[in-house]
Amino acid sequence: MTGAAAPRLDLRVQALTWEADRIIGIELRRPDGGALPEFSAGAHIDLRLPNRMTRSYSLINPPGERHRYVIAVQRDRASRGGSRWLHEALRVGERLLVEPPRNDFALIEEAPHSLLIAGGIGITPLWSHAQRLLALGRSFELVYAVRSRRVAAFLEPLRARLGAVLTLHVDDEADGRQLDVAALVARAAPDTELYCCGPRGMLEAFEAATTGRGHAHVEWFTPRQPPGPIGGFTVELARSGRTLAVPSGCTILETLEVAGVRAPWACREGTCGTCETRVLAGAPDHRCAVLTAEERAANRTVMICCAGSTTERLVLDL
Repeated sequence: MTGAAAPRLDLRVQALTWEADRIIGIELRRPDGGALPEFSAGAHIDLRLPNRMTRSYSLINPPGERHRYVIAVQRDRASRGGSRWLHEALRVGERLLVEPPRNDFALIEEAPHSLLIAGGIGITPLWSHAQRLLALGRSFELVYAVRSRRVAAFLEPLRARLGAVLTLHVDDEADGRQLDVAALVARAAPDTELYCCGPRGMLEAFEAATTGRGHAHVEWFTPRQPPGPIGGFTVELARSGRTLAVPSGCTILETLEVAGVRAPWACREGTCGTCETRVLAGAPDHRCAVLTAEERAANRTVMICCAGSTTERLVLDL
């Protein structure tokens, strides 16, 4: 765990825009017009919604802008209230509490060449990456796959800014064929930095294609695996000296809450990183979308909202 968290920001909705079918853009600014905390390409912010939900969204405006944050939100047909609330209830002028930017999908700016692969709403962090690479004058290409043109967000600015650097793949215009991610990876030079964000099938294909080659970066909007409330192990809280049994069907976070132990959380899905907790002993069964494969193997931290344990005892810095 890092030091004390930066204070939340009280931001005003400056503008709402239509970006594509079921996708809106949201521009946020300080009410006093002051500068916002800086961010790097690929960063995201967490919105604390009035319905008590917290949701993470990638920043799509160019890194270096300090007067605004811009995000895009796709309405999920299976929404539990997050994207649905933003689409139906949010209005210009309203205020939202926002966690300052964090980056789990950072851009390697000095790469000789970068290949950005986006699927659907996964274009959001990669549009930020592309704008930064343009500003740096670096070599890159962006491949953007969508089911149909009506769901292709930012298509006009992407074409205007990127030109031949952009490749658009539309399933409906390719006899329903999906983008061949493995072929894209196979033709990339060994020193190319590879990035992918999109639906689960695309990310799984990307991870399979990049196994063992390195220079691969992926951002998941959903957990890699379903949450693992497997139970059947104990959690020792090193600071308080308490030992709690995690029952079958419960997560670590739920067990802590029942015992009256306060722990930070936001999404409860393993996607935001808010509940990241330091591991002192034992081996978690990682189920989050935040930690890299190397970080999982190191077992230094765990997302307690969704992880189980592969050992009978797990000691946490709580």
